[in-house]
Amino acid sequence: MAISILFFGQLTDVTGCSQLKIAHVRDTDQLKDSLVERYPLLAHTKYVIAIDKKIIRTNVMLPQEVEVALLPPFSGG
Repeated sequence: MAISILFFGQLTDVTGCSQLKIAHVRDTDQLKDSLVERYPLLAHTKYVIAIDKKIIRTNVMLPQEVEVALLPPFSGG
């Protein structure tokens, strides 16, 4: 089963898409490695990962049926 990933802001320019499905990903570290392999510019781009609308800062297991989003830095107005 595949994990759905949403990209926002400048990350859509880096990846060329706003969403993607990736199969066989156990955790967020493996997800990042897989994304950098596919999109090398992500290695030099700042972003945070949100799982089910909650920003995570450490490696987290990715069960099926989760919403994963990559969010670029943002500021208030």
